[in-house]
Amino acid sequence: MCGRFVSPDEAAIERAWHVGRESNAPFARRYNVAPTALIPVLHLDSRAGRLALVAARWGLIPHWWKESKPPGFSFNARIEEAASKPMWRDACRGARCLVPAEGWYEWKERAHDAGGRRLKQQYFIRPRDRRPFCFAGVMARWVDRASGESVTSCAVLTTAAAGPLARLHERMPVILPDEAQGAWVDTAMEAGNAVTLARTAATSAVERLEHYAVDLRVNDARVDEPRLTEPVSAGTR
Repeated sequence: MCGRFVSPDEAAIERAWHVGRESNAPFARRYNVAPTALIPVLHLDSRAGRLALVAARWGLIPHWWKESKPPGFSFNARIEEAASKPMWRDACRGARCLVPAEGWYEWKERAHDAGGRRLKQQYFIRPRDRRPFCFAGVMARWVDRASGESVTSCAVLTTAAAGPLARLHERMPVILPDEAQGAWVDTAMEAGNAVTLARTAATSAVERLEHYAVDLRVNDARVDEPRLTEPVSAGTR
């Protein structure tokens, strides 16, 4: 699962992927991005033949959605269902994207208190080299029938956790190494083949990750500061 992550600023994204933006919304570095936030996303501009940077709501709204309220819990898409489940199928076939990140947070149960309630410790996971990387994502454009407003949205794919990360949570986001990113966003590749490529790439990427306990204030999406990514002793603030 991926419910919070650290997002690079616009300059870092432009340096890493040599892109410009399609919108006028500047992207600041954020340390505690939560679902429904507007985040930077990279997609293949078929007319220009290169990656382009856009803003997207984190929480996919499929193009066929008829309700005025967006679907809940659509910020993660299980890779096993991405090519077949109606919620993700069209986006996986025709609008695969990359979600730039510096790392993400995961919650692990560590104990129970006197009342029997579960206590959880937050962990930060990132590449050891600290370079920005990408989650595999899918995106969609939805038009509100009442207002005519067009909304670009996205979801991050998840897969079964591997290696040391399996001790934190049963799921992890799909991380795409540099060499797999071009194939993922190129929708000339059939969706099933793209999913197979992404799943294999994510498993191999685990070897270059590190994780450690961080400040419990990650729980509060209103807290967004660099200290959230600093290591602490488990169970401390």
